Amino acid sequence: MIALLIPLALLAACKEQPEKSPFPDPQRPVAPIVSSSYSNEDSRDSVGEFETVVRLAGVGPGMSVADIGAGEGYYTVRLAPLVGARGRVLAQDIVPETRNALASRVQRERLDNVAVKLGEPNDPKLPQASFDRIFMVHMYHEIERPSEFLWHLRPSLKKGGSVVVVDADRPTNRHGTPPKLLICEFASVGFELSSFERLGDSESYFAQFVASGARPEPAQIQVCQV
Repeated sequence: MIALLIPLALLAACKEQPEKSPFPDPQRPVAPIVSSSYSNEDSRDSVGEFETVVRLAGVGPGMSVADIGAGEGYYTVRLAPLVGARGRVLAQDIVPETRNALASRVQRERLDNVAVKLGEPNDPKLPQASFDRIFMVHMYHEIERPSEFLWHLRPSLKKGGSVVVVDADRPTNRHGTPPKLLICEFASVGFELSSFERLGDSESYFAQFVASGARPEPAQIQVCQV
């Protein structure tokens, strides 16, 4: 009986081993998710953050946009009237409780052009060829495996679409992303920087990327150094 149980135990242990990702391991620290909000909404409104970002991003009526790591929905609820009845907003978060709270807010505020979705840490689970703009605001530094995340995200852009990142210019373990590192990580999966602007608080920045060239195979992706 003992002789029979040993190989069974070994087989069970083998099955419990997680499958190794085909994507390279990142060489930078990751900031933990500490809150579903970056700052209070009145403070963000007072400095005109949203208006500046959507102006630089060129968002207008009829567009389809995604708000990744939407949190409490600061951008989601403001994008909804901006894109209008013919536009669409998909708000995504990876924390079930946060996603549920945002879905309740969307329903309460009767935002009929907004859908709320639960994503995964390394895959936003977005429909292909669906978005004119994809926003990642003050959350990029929380992505554990950036090349894998961006690789899965890229096919969800429409032709001519772009990805917008707003983050702070500081190390990733201090809840920011140095611009040089950000540009490298996007370039590693076939994105090109199309515009870059410093924002009013002097520490944050706006970066916009477009798909350029072929999407590499996971094993071909180069790791960016901090």
